[in-house]
Amino acid sequence: MALVALRAGSKSLALIPTMGALHAGHIALVEEARRRADRVVATIFVNPLQFGVGEDLDRYPRQEEKDAGMLQRAGCDLLWLPQAQDMYPPGFATTVSVKGLSDRWDGEARPGHFDGVATVVAKLLCAVRPDIAVFGEKDFQQLAVIRRMTQDLQLGVEILGHPTIRDADGLALSSRNAYLSADERQKALALPQALNEAAAQIQSGTPVADSLAQAKERLTAAGFARIDYVALVNALTLEPLDRAGGPMRLIAAAVIGRTRLIDNIAVDL
Repeated sequence: MALVALRAGSKSLALIPTMGALHAGHIALVEEARRRADRVVATIFVNPLQFGVGEDLDRYPRQEEKDAGMLQRAGCDLLWLPQAQDMYPPGFATTVSVKGLSDRWDGEARPGHFDGVATVVAKLLCAVRPDIAVFGEKDFQQLAVIRRMTQDLQLGVEILGHPTIRDADGLALSSRNAYLSADERQKALALPQALNEAAAQIQSGTPVADSLAQAKERLTAAGFARIDYVALVNALTLEPLDRAGGPMRLIAAAVIGRTRLIDNIAVDL
């Protein structure tokens, strides 16, 4: 009934799916949605299907009351907070899998992750039936997977990507930044710095392999305990590139302390 009321008068509808623990990046998505549609719906659901064994499902930050206030002040018209039993009732047996785009990078480092993402986003899009849905570009592979899934299933929703919102020092905003100690937060700056340096090197003609190797060395020197990947990829297919050309994206995922951070930047020649 709430969606019917929002659509009264043939109003257009935008959806912002989130897992809560909102920050300025999420609010930027709401603001973009308000520019693109008459009404804005946000969801908060910490989706268990996209967390693997040993990942941070139980400790993922939850602050629904604070989030609701932030969304209201940003002009969100409706907030939906489904529960796990609502999304995955007893007997639920269907998953959505996007081959190709989800195979490498986070798909390899977090097996099953993108099946969980595609499944929950498909369910949210089918439930809300928005005209558009807005996602942040920080999760660049996720955005590509969702676009492909929406196109392949002919869901009739326009998927919009919004540029990554960063703190003044360059660190990409993320709900998981709350896990970082003050020391880890400072060391984490090496991630965007390494990507920016690699981009500048690639643009100046340095071989891609050398630029990526130096980026990894910088992360290790800064104290990152594990590097899942640092890669130059085709921005459309996410296939790795060994030489510069076409639409490109530098992508990275690495662990500082107990926190896994991801980031990416466009590379233009």
